[in-house]
Amino acid sequence: MLIDGRGEVNPQGLEYYNNLISELLDHGIEPHATLFQYDLPQALEDEYNGWLSPQIIMSYVMHDHAEKSDDFTAYSDVCFREFGDRVTNWTTLNEPNAFALLGYDIGVAPPGRCSEPFGNCPNGNSVTEPYIVAHHSLLAHSSAVSLYRQMYQEKQHGVIGMNIFIYDFVPLTNSTEDITATERAKAFYTGWFLDPLYHGDYPDIMKKIAGSKLPKFSNSQSEQLINSVDFLGVNYYSIMYVKDDPHAAPSNERDFLADTYVKTIYMNNSTTQLYVPPYGLQGALEYFKQSYGNPPIYIHENGYPMNHDVVFDDGPRVEFLSEHLRSLKDSVRNGSNTKGYFVWSLMDLYELTGGFNTTYGLYYVDFADKELKRYPRRSAIWYTDFLNGRRAAMPKRSSDSSLPVSSV
Repeated sequence: MLIDGRGEVNPQGLEYYNNLISELLDHGIEPHATLFQYDLPQALEDEYNGWLSPQIIMSYVMHDHAEKSDDFTAYSDVCFREFGDRVTNWTTLNEPNAFALLGYDIGVAPPGRCSEPFGNCPNGNSVTEPYIVAHHSLLAHSSAVSLYRQMYQEKQHGVIGMNIFIYDFVPLTNSTEDITATERAKAFYTGWFLDPLYHGDYPDIMKKIAGSKLPKFSNSQSEQLINSVDFLGVNYYSIMYVKDDPHAAPSNERDFLADTYVKTIYMNNSTTQLYVPPYGLQGALEYFKQSYGNPPIYIHENGYPMNHDVVFDDGPRVEFLSEHLRSLKDSVRNGSNTKGYFVWSLMDLYELTGGFNTTYGLYYVDFADKELKRYPRRSAIWYTDFLNGRRAAMPKRSSDSSLPVSSV
C-alpha cells in the first residue's frame, strides 16, 4: 500500500481496502485487520534485508503529528488513519514465531533464508537470524501499539494485539525428562513472544541456552512491551508431542530448533484424514489461562487441510470443526477468556507451504475457471447451519485412545 514500502501512499491500495472494508460492513461483517503476514515489501528486503536489520525500527521523518517513526510504524499509522474509523480490531503481526522459524531457520517461507545443514538457501544464517527477526518483530509491534494508543485508540475505540502460532505441547511419556522438555518447548515456541509481551523479557531457559544469540531488551523497551496487547490472537491446528533430546547438536552447530533440545512428534492432520483429537485446543487455552493471566483471546485460525480435488464431501473437516468448537465451548465454560473464533479458511487459496494442492476452504474454488467460481462444500453448509443455530457440535467421542501420530 506504500510505494516502495515507505513514503508515498498508493491511492489504488487505499481504494482497494476502503472498498473491501465498506463491502464487509454493508453485509454485517465486522473486519479484523492484520498489518503484517509474511509479505514485507520487496523494496525493503532489497534495501536492508527487511526484518533482519534494525533499520526496520529506526527513525525517519513522517507526517505532521509525529516527528519520527520506523518503517513498520509509519505503515501502521497510514492504516490506523485511513481505516480506523471503520476497523476497530487490529493485529500487528501474524504468527511471527512461525515466520522467524520458517523464513529464517529452515527457509521454506518468505524470505527463504537459512544455512546448511538446517536448510538449502542461497543466503542466511539459521543459527542467529531467527532470534534477530523475532526481536525486531517484538519491537516493531510495541512501537505500532504505542502509536495507536497515543494517537488513535481513544477516538476510534478499537483494540490491538498480536497473533502467534501455537500447539498444545504434551510430553510423549510420563518421564521427568519428557515433562521438563515439554516446558522447554513451551518456552521456546510460545514464551519466546508471550513472555516479553506479558513479562517484559525472554524466558530464563531461552537466555540460558541461546546465550549471546538472544538479543537483549533495554529497560524502556521492556516497559513498552509489557501489556502491549489488548488481546492475543492464536492460530491452532494440532497437538505436538515432545521428547527430550539432550544431544541435539554441538554448541557451534545449533539453530533455534536444536537449541530447544527436544524432538517433536505431531498429530498428523495433513491429507490423510486421520482423527485429530479436539482436547488439544482446550489444553492450549488452559495454558494461556494459567501462565499469562487468562488474556482475551481470538482464535484467528483453526481448520483441517484436505486435497483440493475434494470438491464437496469434506466430512473429516466437518468433524474436525465440530469437535473443536465443542472443545472451545468447554474451555469457555471452564473460564477461558476467548472472545472469538475464525475458521481457516472461508475459501480455497494459495497456502503458505501447500500451494493450491492442499487447501482448507469451506468453499471449493475452481482455479481452472477464468472467473474462479466457488462452490460450497459440505463444511460450508454445516458451518452456516451451526452459526444459525440449526446444527449443534458433534457429541464427544467415547474414547480418544490409540491416536495415530507422525514424526517430523
